[in-house]
Amino acid sequence: MKRYSAVLGLLLLLAAGAVAAPNVSQSKVLQFPRTLTNARYVYVAAYDGDQFSPDLLPEDRAAIANVQDSLRQWGRYVIVYRRQDADMVLLVQSRPTEDVIAAYDAHLPGADYMWRAMGRSGLQKGETPLVSQLQQAVETASK
Repeated sequence: MKRYSAVLGLLLLLAAGAVAAPNVSQSKVLQFPRTLTNARYVYVAAYDGDQFSPDLLPEDRAAIANVQDSLRQWGRYVIVYRRQDADMVLLVQSRPTEDVIAAYDAHLPGADYMWRAMGRSGLQKGETPLVSQLQQAVETASK
C-alpha cells in the first residue's frame, strides 16, 4: 500500500509540474522594429565581409546569395550593393551548427542588431526559413 501511495504521489507531482511548465509555442518572439518597417533599400553581407571579399567563407557567400534571391522573390525590398545606399543592413552567417540573420539600421553604424533569427539550415538554397521569419515579422509589424 505504501508503494502505491508513493507512486501516486510521484505521478501527481509530475502532473503538477507539467501544468506549471511554460508552453514553448507561446514563447516571446523578437518583434521587428517599427523603425525599419519603412526601409526600402537593403544591403546583404556576412559578418566577415561582403560577398566579394576574398576572405569570406564559401558558406557565408552562398548564404548572402540565397538571402538576396529570397528577397527578390518577396519583392518588398530593393537590394543595393553599397552599404551607404541602404536603409537596412542584413548580416548573415552560415555554419554547420546554426545559421543567423540579423537586421541593422543602416543609418546607425555600430549599433546593435534590431532584429535577429537563428536556426539550423536556415539560409540554404531554395528554402530560406530565416528569411520567411523575417517576412512574417515585417508583415506583422507593418499592420
